[in-house]
Amino acid sequence: MEMFNPPHPGEIVREDCLKPAGLSVTAAAKWLGVSRQSLSELLNGHNAMSPDMAIRLEKAGWGSAESWLRNQLSYDLWRAKRRAAFIKVKKYPLPRAAA
Repeated sequence: MEMFNPPHPGEIVREDCLKPAGLSVTAAAKWLGVSRQSLSELLNGHNAMSPDMAIRLEKAGWGSAESWLRNQLSYDLWRAKRRAAFIKVKKYPLPRAAA
């Protein structure tokens, strides 16, 4: 089932991981082994969830890497479908079957 307006994975990390743990962006970045800027850009929806970050979150005990990447894919696909009305593609004529 397609989700209507799925949240950016960074929003999920902020709301479901950092807030309940009482972690600041700086503390979480240090704990995850990434720069504060990198984590901040993810949390604010400016960067996508990378496979590397997904693995770091999995190792931290915050879900599986696969689920984080599925969340990112759902978010990206939803946004692309919203822009689909503006995408112009010509249909490629398929060859007719030989008789």
